[in-house]
Amino acid sequence: MMVNLCVLVPALAVRAFEYSFIKVTLMSKSLNGFGALRHRNFALYLSAKLLATIAVQMQLVAVGWQIYALSGDVMDLGLVGLSQFAPFAVLILIAGQAADHWNRHRIITLCFVVEMLCGLLLLGFSLAGLKEVWPVFAVMALYGSARAFMMPASQAIVINLVPSERFGNAVALNSSLYHVAVIVGPSLGGLLYLAGPETVYAVVASLLALSALLMLFIHTDRNAAASRQPVSWHTLLEGLRFVRAKPIILGAISLDLFAVLFGGAVALLPVYARDILHIGPHGLGLLRTAPAVGAAATAVLLAWLPITRRVGRWMFGGVALFGLATVVFGLSRDFYLSLLMLFLMGAGDMVSVYIRHLLVQLETPDAIRGRVSAVNSVFIGASNELGEFESGITAAWFGLVPAVVIGGGATLLITLLWIGLFPSLRRIDRFPQPQR
Repeated sequence: MMVNLCVLVPALAVRAFEYSFIKVTLMSKSLNGFGALRHRNFALYLSAKLLATIAVQMQLVAVGWQIYALSGDVMDLGLVGLSQFAPFAVLILIAGQAADHWNRHRIITLCFVVEMLCGLLLLGFSLAGLKEVWPVFAVMALYGSARAFMMPASQAIVINLVPSERFGNAVALNSSLYHVAVIVGPSLGGLLYLAGPETVYAVVASLLALSALLMLFIHTDRNAAASRQPVSWHTLLEGLRFVRAKPIILGAISLDLFAVLFGGAVALLPVYARDILHIGPHGLGLLRTAPAVGAAATAVLLAWLPITRRVGRWMFGGVALFGLATVVFGLSRDFYLSLLMLFLMGAGDMVSVYIRHLLVQLETPDAIRGRVSAVNSVFIGASNELGEFESGITAAWFGLVPAVVIGGGATLLITLLWIGLFPSLRRIDRFPQPQR
């Protein structure tokens, strides 16, 4: 009887959540900004992704604060990013091949389960009285492995969950809720950290378990063996060949790579919070939240007023805003000015992300969308995790403030260089029609 209840209660909870979510979204069917939510699979996916992203963002705050409290070494904050990126870089092309050969939503479900195990491991280490930082690096390497398989599948699946005419709206909504999670997650993580890292990790594992349950209710028509090509080095590298042959896609994803690589100030926020702005873990949560607030506000605006003309100019403008705001943030000593600059960094980055994602997915046939998404994920992962590592190194070499200012200036320089190197990207006016 007890076993039956243990199975029945979570199932009923998921059904109730599913019913409530779909009922609310159907009530908004007349609102074009939420049109993609009328599709059940997309609504379920978005719900699972929201909870999982909240969990991961909470975990990042706890890991950053715990690592810096244990070692007091700014380099270790960079190593957190490197420990995630190393397995990610090794596995990402294989993950892209997997996303083209197997059911994408099942891959995502399995990744949520692995991320839940990471939360449980961090919980166990903290309860045992963590004294060294290397166990945390090992767990983050496992998380990076799961993320390698998650990113191509999650990027490629959205277009399979909605009709073509709703894809742009789905991308904007996906980005909106992602950044809502990035708003809620760090603030909640910083607040719960006051009760100890164990509390944060316990909540993280619970949210990821619920995300995996929600994904089980998704049913897609996509054949589990969508790509009929045999697995080989030739097919494994097909995404790279496709990107290299498309200057617009290559320019868009490489612009994001180098801009964010040098503008990775977020990795140094624990140091800013403690040593410059003199705020605690909750203040760190607010700092981490500010870019997401800017990105979420921009994503909501894009859902209602999508970019339809001068696509290339909008993309370069977003990256330039990101770089300029990074420079001002690096020089700021005022908490509210720092929050404003982080807000603008998020807004500028959201414009770039929105345009890049649409260009990559719309230009790519579905049969190789996973492998092309894997290439895109390499660039994203390099810009984020290696950007954190780069920030840690430059902060150790030149000092905290010069590292951030130099990074923002490098982002502005990259923007100018890419305008000259990729004129076809700058001149692009409208998005292409989707490839099926």
